[in-house]
Amino acid sequence: MQNDCDRFFVLTGGPGSGKTTLIEALRTQGFATAPEAGRGIIRDQMAIGGHALPWQDRALFAELMLAWELRSWHAAHAEPGPVFFDRGTPDTVGYLRLCGLPVPDHVTSAARKFRYAPRVFVAPPWPEIFTQDEERKQTLEEAERTFRFVTGAYAELGYELATLPLASLEERVRFVIDQTGLQ
Repeated sequence: MQNDCDRFFVLTGGPGSGKTTLIEALRTQGFATAPEAGRGIIRDQMAIGGHALPWQDRALFAELMLAWELRSWHAAHAEPGPVFFDRGTPDTVGYLRLCGLPVPDHVTSAARKFRYAPRVFVAPPWPEIFTQDEERKQTLEEAERTFRFVTGAYAELGYELATLPLASLEERVRFVIDQTGLQ
């Protein structure tokens, strides 16, 4: 869509693999970030008694995720420098496939049209740090399946996958900064 999408860096992977912690660390270093849709939607839906939750209406949850990601993508254009996204539009494709739901044409179109930098950072499953909570109800096995489906969606869309090391937060931050050439 616009050339400045090359400064939009996505971090994706399964739940509980350290993505959000890494995004927060990048934010504290002064980089612009876009928060994960899933947790925000779950919090909002729980607060209002809504049913667009992954354990109630997965298709509606996916539609809200897509809307959130599109809004984040558009908002990122107002940022002057690089922006790190906690997931992106292709994650919605992966999520729908994970759930065994059809991927509507408009979701595929969004994933193709609203692009990010060619290199996407993927957080592999990491059993040692994986936890469940009120918003993350998936098991480690579901997290591993999520990883496979979302990374498959990005690969299918032509993104280069850069696997984050299973290392300290500082090492992961350094890896991302080195791979993006931001210094």
